[in-house]
Amino acid sequence: MKRLFVLCAAALLLAACGQVKPGHVGIKVNQYGSGAGVSSEPLGVGTYFTPFGTSIIEYPVFTQTYTYTGSQTEGSQNNEEFTFQDKNGLNIESDVAVSYSVNPTLAPKLYSKFRTDAQGLVNGQIRNAIRNSLNDRASALGVEEIYGPKKAQLLADVQADVSNYFKPYGLNIEKLFYAGTIRMPQQVRDQINQRIANEQAALAAQANVATATANAQAKIEAAKGDAEANRLIAESIRTNPEIVQLRAIEKWNGVLPVYTGGSGPMPFIGVGK
Repeated sequence: MKRLFVLCAAALLLAACGQVKPGHVGIKVNQYGSGAGVSSEPLGVGTYFTPFGTSIIEYPVFTQTYTYTGSQTEGSQNNEEFTFQDKNGLNIESDVAVSYSVNPTLAPKLYSKFRTDAQGLVNGQIRNAIRNSLNDRASALGVEEIYGPKKAQLLADVQADVSNYFKPYGLNIEKLFYAGTIRMPQQVRDQINQRIANEQAALAAQANVATATANAQAKIEAAKGDAEANRLIAESIRTNPEIVQLRAIEKWNGVLPVYTGGSGPMPFIGVGK
């Protein structure tokens, strides 16, 4: 009987204990009595006595990543994609992932502000902050900017907004990134892709024209060079006719012709006399 009593007491004692797992920080919350409220001291890894009305809330101090997506294979089974509008009111959809962690020294302040655990923050406050910033930032941009040159900057600005909002409470928003392509009506996407293709074709055509122009100019310059060289040669021959005979001698193989017609002079005989 005594042994049974001891076992029951031990079981009750264990039931009245809470635990903070490795990689987490704990916050003790008391709902009753004069000490009701959130303890200002964060709890490290370990087991703590939690009598009736007392509980421990855990936050991760290591980086965790959650993906808000329309896919049922990631995040929630519900559609959690973000829908926002460009400056012309065009609806745009995107999957966004967030990496976050909690500053352990500020964990009590974080819970006092939002009164929820990590999953509650992900489902509620973090998601709302991202959505609000996306709507605000995207409303100043056109769809072609969001889809193209300002795509990365848009999310960087949203990350800065969300990070600055949560930082005083110890919630570190480490990274926001697209978890898929930005989605829009197919007709709009086709128009943007066609415009990009046209611009690339125009650039290629300009490059071809520039290359052809450069080649033509090179040929013109080469022809000018040849003409100038020929002019100088002709001028040299005109003023120095002996050059013709000199070059002929340089190329002669030393064999006299077998037959020469007419009364013309024998080649090179008498040259230099």
